[in-house]
Amino acid sequence: MSADWSCPMHPEVDSDQAGDCPKCGMALERVIVAASVRQFTCPMHPEIIEDEPGDCPICGMALEPVVVTADDEDNSELTGMARRFRVSLVFTVPIFFIAMSDLLPGQAVRTFLPAAIRPWIELLLASPVVLWGAWPFFVRGWRSIVTRNLNMFTLIALGVAVAYGYSVVAILFPGLFPAAFRDADGHVAVYFEAAAVIVTLVLLGQVLELRARSRTGAAIKALLGLTPKTARRVTASGEEEDVPIEAIQPGDRLRIRPGEKVPVDGRVIEGHSSVDESMVTGEPLPVEKRANDQVVGGTVNGTGSLVIQAEKVGADTLLSRIVQMVADAQRSRAPIQKLADSVAGYFVPAVIVASVFTFVVWAIWGPEPSMAYALINAIAVLIIACPCALGLATPISIMVATGRGASMGVLFRNAEAVELLRDVDTLVVDKTGTLTVGKPEVVAVLCADQWDEASVVRLAASLERGSEHPLSAAIVNHAENEGIELTGAQNFESITGKGVTGIVDGRDSAIGNAALLRDRNIDPGQLAQRADEHRARGETAMFVVVEETVAGVICVADPIKKSTHDAIRRLHDEHVSIIMLTGDNATTAEAVAQELGLERVIADVLPEQKLAVVKELQANGRIVAMAGDGVNDAPALAQAQVGIAMGTGTDVAMESATVTLVKGDLRGIASARALSRATMKNIRQNLFFAFAYNALGIPVAAGILYPVFGLLLSPMIAAAAMSLSSVSVIANALRLRNFTVKS
Repeated sequence: MSADWSCPMHPEVDSDQAGDCPKCGMALERVIVAASVRQFTCPMHPEIIEDEPGDCPICGMALEPVVVTADDEDNSELTGMARRFRVSLVFTVPIFFIAMSDLLPGQAVRTFLPAAIRPWIELLLASPVVLWGAWPFFVRGWRSIVTRNLNMFTLIALGVAVAYGYSVVAILFPGLFPAAFRDADGHVAVYFEAAAVIVTLVLLGQVLELRARSRTGAAIKALLGLTPKTARRVTASGEEEDVPIEAIQPGDRLRIRPGEKVPVDGRVIEGHSSVDESMVTGEPLPVEKRANDQVVGGTVNGTGSLVIQAEKVGADTLLSRIVQMVADAQRSRAPIQKLADSVAGYFVPAVIVASVFTFVVWAIWGPEPSMAYALINAIAVLIIACPCALGLATPISIMVATGRGASMGVLFRNAEAVELLRDVDTLVVDKTGTLTVGKPEVVAVLCADQWDEASVVRLAASLERGSEHPLSAAIVNHAENEGIELTGAQNFESITGKGVTGIVDGRDSAIGNAALLRDRNIDPGQLAQRADEHRARGETAMFVVVEETVAGVICVADPIKKSTHDAIRRLHDEHVSIIMLTGDNATTAEAVAQELGLERVIADVLPEQKLAVVKELQANGRIVAMAGDGVNDAPALAQAQVGIAMGTGTDVAMESATVTLVKGDLRGIASARALSRATMKNIRQNLFFAFAYNALGIPVAAGILYPVFGLLLSPMIAAAAMSLSSVSVIANALRLRNFTVKS
């Protein structure tokens, strides 16, 4: 959504900023303008994008909105199918009763409906079912033939059209049919009940399928429901007004009263409270929020009152990005689906051939009336072989799994990540913000001769204010807590993996690691040994340089996350090799690795070196997952088979990764692997069921059991079985909604 300003009395007056109307002088009001047209896509073929709802030109399934909204949608497809089913059922029941009446005790129908009249009544009742109830199937079937994308509706349309058309001709022109079509009494059989029952059962299957598919979006709707509809904005004059959430712009000040939801992502500028972030992060305990703390849209304020400054609104908020990632993942395609797609591409033509072959065999060698047997069995083959279950087997499981993952705090960007994560045997992890809390604190300041602590901190913090790294924030916060006044830095430059440079108070300055000193040919002198002593304790030491001379060393400690030990244990139990890959000093990295029990550490690496390590592991046959949270991790995240970003990290890392852990908790990797295994097991179950169903159903429908047992499969039973197979696949996939991780 976007916003413009307009006059309430002169709507033709608009502006892109606040002000007064040039005609009447009234203050302009903000007007929300839709920014984009809603689009629709196919759940089985995400490459199909349409501007209006309709059917997929490839498979014929109903299109779904690309962007899910929290509002209850008018599902016209489900509503229409349900209406057609109800009306068709009303007409089908009496048709079925009339057609099966001779099998009922006493044959009561014969007494008031002569045999000559019954076919005409069946025609009267079946016509609305076939010509109106089945109309969407005929449209989709015809389109599939025209576009050469044969699908399940091709088979349904052919089966129903043949059964109904044959029966109509049999009533109107019975003399056209030779003896092979007539029974012992010389009558030509009609199959209006088969056509009507097939349509009604397929409609029932469509209704059940559409309802089940709508449930797969429950996770997204639950996330969207976290966002409030309005926010309380504080104006420049201090007055407060309730405005729609779409009207909030970056920089707006918002009042959040006790018990209210945080409307957008922002920063606290006034007040103190505890905020329940469990709906986004999963953490059960409320988080204390004070001035300068970040808050996330959708979380719930506690008993205090806060004023925040909006920083990210609309599609840029964390919650919106989570929703979009889940939606994108649900529409993506897993590699295993290539198998189903390949089979489905040849399946429908093969079924048509099998149906024709069945007709020929029964027509030549079948009992009398052989042509009637041939027709009915050919129709049964067409109907039972509809590949809907095969097509749904993979995407429906992916849709449910990604939704379940979102509710667990694990966001999959695509279906490939869901499939690959279970096979990962090597996990490469960054240190700061991944293994550690990512909120380091300054623990020591070492000064060179003629330098004092305040001067060193002032110079370093003035430089670091322009950096996004967690270590930079620690230095700036330390300076503010010590009451040290900072100054501006000119010519600021961030050297990824080494440090930052700039001009402070007119002097060329820098702060960074040993690699930065080597690049500038600077000797740290005795401070190098003192820095090593702090690194041995797991601290990070950064050299402060002024005019090519080391002025001091700032030592920062970043505590290991409480959850990291358990996460490492769980991954080791699954025989995953874990490698720490960090730009930090080797001594510091070794201290952290020893505490966590990691088997390998690679320190002092630059972003391109992280990328090279991942490539080397892959060249050795390893399936690599890379977990990180910073800009310097982005190349390696993109290169790994599975890139895992910490939701507490940078936007660049999240964009480069295929999996995001919202809580920034490495235990989420073990949970995601367990969900990956459960999902692939579920997909294999669905594919086996779909393949087995068709492998058994087609021969039975063709009449393979007739020579031995005298059994034939009615097209009505075939239709019921076809609908049931699709519903069964969906029901099996929905079991993933109850997935839980065993710790």
